[in-house]
Amino acid sequence: MFFSTLAISALATAVIASPVLPHAVHETRTTAPSGWEKREILDRRAMLPMKVALTQGNLDKGWDWLKDVSHPSSAKYGKHWSAKDVAEAFAPSEGSVNAVKAWLASAGIAGPRIKQSQSLNWLEFSATVDEAEDLLKTRYHVYEHESGQPHIACEEYSIPAHLQEHVDFVYPTVHFDAKIKARAVPEDAAEDMIEKRDNPHGGSWGPGKPWGPWKPPGGGWRMPKWHKPTNDLANCDEYITPDCLRALYQFPINRQANPKNSYGIVEYSPQAYVPSDLDMFFRNFSQQQVGNRPILDSIDGGVVQQTNMSFNFNGESDLDLVHPSLQLPAFDYANNVEYAMTLVYPQQVTLYQAGDLVEGASFDDFLDAIDSSFCTYDGGDDPNQDAVYPDPYPGGYKGPKNCGGYAATKVISTSYGYNEADLTPFYEQRQCHEYMKLGLMGVSVLYSSGDYGVAGNGGQCINQTFAPGNSSYTNGKSGKFNPSFPGTCPYVTSVGATQVKNNTDISKALATGTQPEEACETVIYSGGGFSNVFPLPDYQSAAVHQWFSKFPPPYGADRFNNSQRTRGHPDLSANGANYVVSVDGNFSLVYGTSASSPTTGSILTLINQARYNAGKSSIGFINPVIYANPGVLNDITEGGNQGCGTPGFQSAPGWDPVTGLGTPNYPKMLKLFLGLP
Repeated sequence: MFFSTLAISALATAVIASPVLPHAVHETRTTAPSGWEKREILDRRAMLPMKVALTQGNLDKGWDWLKDVSHPSSAKYGKHWSAKDVAEAFAPSEGSVNAVKAWLASAGIAGPRIKQSQSLNWLEFSATVDEAEDLLKTRYHVYEHESGQPHIACEEYSIPAHLQEHVDFVYPTVHFDAKIKARAVPEDAAEDMIEKRDNPHGGSWGPGKPWGPWKPPGGGWRMPKWHKPTNDLANCDEYITPDCLRALYQFPINRQANPKNSYGIVEYSPQAYVPSDLDMFFRNFSQQQVGNRPILDSIDGGVVQQTNMSFNFNGESDLDLVHPSLQLPAFDYANNVEYAMTLVYPQQVTLYQAGDLVEGASFDDFLDAIDSSFCTYDGGDDPNQDAVYPDPYPGGYKGPKNCGGYAATKVISTSYGYNEADLTPFYEQRQCHEYMKLGLMGVSVLYSSGDYGVAGNGGQCINQTFAPGNSSYTNGKSGKFNPSFPGTCPYVTSVGATQVKNNTDISKALATGTQPEEACETVIYSGGGFSNVFPLPDYQSAAVHQWFSKFPPPYGADRFNNSQRTRGHPDLSANGANYVVSVDGNFSLVYGTSASSPTTGSILTLINQARYNAGKSSIGFINPVIYANPGVLNDITEGGNQGCGTPGFQSAPGWDPVTGLGTPNYPKMLKLFLGLP
């Protein structure tokens, strides 16, 4: 390869300019994400902290390796890898490191200016704006968020064409803030939402009408103070309790715990559970647990804050721990603890509380804490998207960033999500690879699928001129369907939402073999659709093609990715409507896939316990098993997931992009997984 260089003399110092190499656009973004506006160009003298993410080695082999330990027909099923095995298998090649260093050196960035991680996964250097723009053939601007937060970014950048196979991404460039922060919903507005929610006692909001775009889909109305929660299964169409879930999915009250077993719920500050709410819930549904608390893994200053007490701050976390949590549009809040703790007790539940009260955290920050190598490989965290610790802002957490130190539980449930279109494909792919590695190590990773049907967070739909990583949205009444991430990552299990049919006594329905559930269309709609980023995994291929063949939707490529070549979601579902939770001293009803995900995780935790008791391994990544054996799930064939001015998709026999393969049937799933090696 030939390099053409120009030698420039400035006073007595010679500087070598960037060589004339054939460049190719590496990443591009045509518009800023929702809420951001481009402002002035950047001061030419400003110094930028640059990072180059090096491509990992052997990623092309990752799925084959995961299939070896996850597919039911594999002789290696359940033979999961150690963390050391994973780190060694995916380290970047020496050739990638040297090639990128040579490019930087040819542009005058060499020697002590470049810092390299010990594992060789990323290269870091400081550069003036002029240097960075010349290196990447781009122009930087300051962007401002509607909250006032500034950000440095460009609209596209290029690197030498021969380096594209060695570089995942460079930043700061086209990436924007991905930290999970509390929604800025005024307290009076939140209370107004609760009061207006339709309920059996009157109100103006009817069933099946999702909240407005700015409202959390999983909120709830306060139950009258005179109302005492009941465990009567005849009322499960109105009030879901732990006993309703046990009856629906036929799993027993747990009586023991296995020391090898573990279950984790991920929450992001300031969302937090309230101890008195846990005890209020336990007194009504699990009296022996009064005083019981989750194991707290505080990540980057994560705290169970008790300063802000409201449904907005405590609703999501309380639900997760007591039971499944409800999933909110863009960011979930805290309701996952109550149900998870109740359903698996006496098995302990770990609460991963991520981020301080000032800066918050992202999914990457959580992954850093359970895998130290994630802090560095593929370029490590993006300081413009992920939280930076020690927190540079006043009042923030000043301790070191958590890179490792916390073990990954064998089941991890997260009830938060982004629009897939909000993030760049490289950012999403790097994170998706981590879920693949967790699967290799025997971890089941669950994400809720979203609460606005085929629309995205807050009911957002994509403008017709769409490219991944460029989120330009309509008013929600038209436009392309908007899939969620990480649910579209093929290495996670995406969980949708169902509801008990109106006026259905589930005991009688189950006794007569009648399906008591349908897709959730009360307050929220089960998120589902097809990725615009990730290809169709082979474990799902037959199910997706069968759905397109037998139940073709009345939409074309102008509405969704109908190529039949991309990942469909959700994979399965669980109830997501009318959950009774204790929030700030009152019982409330909550709705959402963020309730469905922790419920599903609880059932998988009980299956893991049975396998451990039998001397076997955890079940790990479950998708290959359930797609090969769909009969272990209760098929849901009624209901849809409207959005974007359409009826959305419709439930159908077999897999569908509304409820996936169906809801858990614990006895059948237990028998299947216990029968595997």
